[in-house]
Amino acid sequence: MFVRTASERDLIAVRALLVETWHATYDAIYGAAKVTEITDDWHSIASLRSRLTKPVSEFLVADDGKRIGGMALAECVDSGKLVVLKQLYVLPSLQGRGIGGMLLDEIIESFPEARAVRLEVEEQNTRAIAFYEANGFVRSADVGKHTDASGKPTLVYNRPLVG
Repeated sequence: MFVRTASERDLIAVRALLVETWHATYDAIYGAAKVTEITDDWHSIASLRSRLTKPVSEFLVADDGKRIGGMALAECVDSGKLVVLKQLYVLPSLQGRGIGGMLLDEIIESFPEARAVRLEVEEQNTRAIAFYEANGFVRSADVGKHTDASGKPTLVYNRPLVG
């Protein structure tokens, strides 16, 4: 897999990746019908297309030449000092092979002036939490700005980039 900037031609594959990953991750938590409702809205082609041109952001895919195996989206805020990781997903069949780490590294390299990375994660997404903690993220006392499908606030994790 190699990591590159996403383009219009990737959107159908990215949507398929997100739908598959969300169902694998969240069906047991929210139910398949709710996950389908969420992915139909948040991961529509139109929604994904709008992310391609978002200012001060990076939309990446992990590609092996035959398929898109992962994706990541982040934006820089606070005058370039903070990277907000909005999405990082890897196909379930490819998880545990370093693809998520490659995407995360490239996101960080895309914002050389940043001092920290921040993300929000669903409390019951234990695999994601384990991944982020293994990659230097620490849970913050802050409450997430987003709520999960059950209406609970998401957990906030931070990773400093410079000491």
